[in-house]
Amino acid sequence: MKTLFFECNMGAAGDMLMAALLELHGDPSGFIDRFHSLGIPEVHLTSSRAVKCGITGTHVSVTVGGVEEISSDIHEHSHSHGHDGHNPLGHTHSQEDGHTHGHSHSSGGHNENGEHYHNNMHRIEDVINSLQVSPKVKKDALEIYSLIAEAEGHAHGVPVTEIHFHEVGAMDAVADIVGVCMLMEEIAPERVLASPVCVGSGFVRCAHGVLPVPAPATAYILRDAPIYSGNITGELCTPTGAAILKHFAGHFGPMPEMRVGKIGYGMGKKDFEAANCVRAFIGEIWEYQGGPNSQVAELRCNVDDMTGEALGYACRLLLKEGARDVFITPAQMKKDRPGSLITCICDVSQSDRFAELMLKHTTTFGVRKTLCGRYTLTRETIEIDTPYGAIRVKTGHGYGVDRVKFEYEDIAASAEKYGLSLAQVEDCVHECIKNNK
Repeated sequence: MKTLFFECNMGAAGDMLMAALLELHGDPSGFIDRFHSLGIPEVHLTSSRAVKCGITGTHVSVTVGGVEEISSDIHEHSHSHGHDGHNPLGHTHSQEDGHTHGHSHSSGGHNENGEHYHNNMHRIEDVINSLQVSPKVKKDALEIYSLIAEAEGHAHGVPVTEIHFHEVGAMDAVADIVGVCMLMEEIAPERVLASPVCVGSGFVRCAHGVLPVPAPATAYILRDAPIYSGNITGELCTPTGAAILKHFAGHFGPMPEMRVGKIGYGMGKKDFEAANCVRAFIGEIWEYQGGPNSQVAELRCNVDDMTGEALGYACRLLLKEGARDVFITPAQMKKDRPGSLITCICDVSQSDRFAELMLKHTTTFGVRKTLCGRYTLTRETIEIDTPYGAIRVKTGHGYGVDRVKFEYEDIAASAEKYGLSLAQVEDCVHECIKNNK
């Protein structure tokens, strides 16, 4: 499975993610030419080589009407917070990490009275929808921008409709987001994963005052993802970087076993003891080579004070909610009491939800979690036409194994309808499969 893994040990910003993906692309200069043909208002994208701690990578920068945003990111706010104290290019956060983001205004961003104007979400939607990109790129870009607007609205206590974006900052972020979405479509990974995100620590000063790191919008976007502060004082992850990761990454965790084909380095601006970059790995998940090809979470708890009916109800509910498997094993409990070990196997990304369900619907005081590598056959369900009707068949192959399994409900229904045994119907299906090969 073609897999893309983002390593975010120094956080993430929109320009860093775009630069890392650009290094994975087969034709970076051709991509930049196509990007410029989109006609994002007054936007120009450049890429250059950059070196951090002896590692060479790519840095991208965006100018809007000839003005470069202090960073690749934006920090939106509503008009209700006022606009006092702007310098000619807007006000910015004073940060230590080089992923600064701020409010900026283009030279064209004025009304007839000389006042700055701003973009609301409707204006941003119009810009993105007008671009000559695929429906998927538009959908991804709008969903990412909506994550940012929702987070800023939550942070400032205003509806999303009242969030406004300064001209340079808005178009800069549109460029980063649309660029990343285009690259993701052209690189076309089947699965996207990301490491836990280092967000930095300390405080950051902006026009609204001194904010804790991560900034409220970033913290809100990443509230369901694993984050940590690290040893860097300053803001390492921006709202745009957080929203891109949250939208595309299906899971946050350690790098899986994979055959890496290419590595991209997206560089930030400042230098630290650690290389200030996002790394992007593209390759194949390690399949059929003596190692697990997927991962699941195994949740377990012991109980000795539940009735059989209550245990059965809890297991049925977990299966109904989408658990991969649920089973009960007899267990010897404390004080020699007989009890039950309840095991629920689920997707890693759903483990918190299933742990909550187990705590709610059993009498346990705690649930244990283990991440398990899993060896799986490549599966497919096909339908076989037989004299006794259509029968669904599950097929599996890999690790030198080819296997078929009939859908019991279909076999049983045919056996009952035609007055046959299960074995007779199964023999018929085997013969049909053989004749179709």
